[in-house]
Amino acid sequence: MRRAAALALVVLGTVSCGAGQPASVPAPTTSAPEQGAPESPTPAPATPTSTGPPAFSSKVSRVSRDQLPYSWRPGCPVHYRDLRLVTLTYWGFDNKPHTGELVVRRTVTDDIETVFEKLYDWRWPIEQMKLVDAFKADDFDSIEANNTSAFNCRQATGSSNWSNHAYGEAIDINPQQNPYVTASGTTAHQNAKKFTERPIKGKGVINPGDKVVKAFAGVGWEWGGYWSGAKDYQHFSKGGG
Repeated sequence: MRRAAALALVVLGTVSCGAGQPASVPAPTTSAPEQGAPESPTPAPATPTSTGPPAFSSKVSRVSRDQLPYSWRPGCPVHYRDLRLVTLTYWGFDNKPHTGELVVRRTVTDDIETVFEKLYDWRWPIEQMKLVDAFKADDFDSIEANNTSAFNCRQATGSSNWSNHAYGEAIDINPQQNPYVTASGTTAHQNAKKFTERPIKGKGVINPGDKVVKAFAGVGWEWGGYWSGAKDYQHFSKGGG
């Protein structure tokens, strides 16, 4: 009996001593995130960017006398003030874009830009495009270098008359792959002998009825590959000739 009373007093004292103290509370735990949901937003991956070739570009500017030291002279059928420099992009034989220059009559600059934008969009290849003055206006040397060029104050091949090049209304494209061929089937350029027949496959080759011929025809330019007798596969001119 005494022992039971003593135990009761101990229990009461313990309760009395704990009065006013906060009950021990377990440390809060962080609830696990909902399965499948990230704890913090994850940035979206960067969208890959296209690194394709630059778009076609062209610029038309006036020509100074100093820019045509060999290809123009007094007595030419067109004054240099009526000529324009067209700086444009073209697709090279190396499958890369390049910038080239052509001098043409100011009245046909729109034609040139229209056609060469199509050629660039088609990635139709041209080996190089420099003013013929880079070759001292020597047409033979320019052709040997497979240079695409336009204005040159000279006579037509085999004639005493002015060429359409002298008027700035003609252009020769890839002359190695598209040579001038005599009526007998010969060419003056050794590097072009394997290209004297048409049609023929090859980089930068122009064939009858192809899209290059049609592009020039669309702006009123005729192709020398349709001439009777001699053929000038490189040659396009405004209105023919």
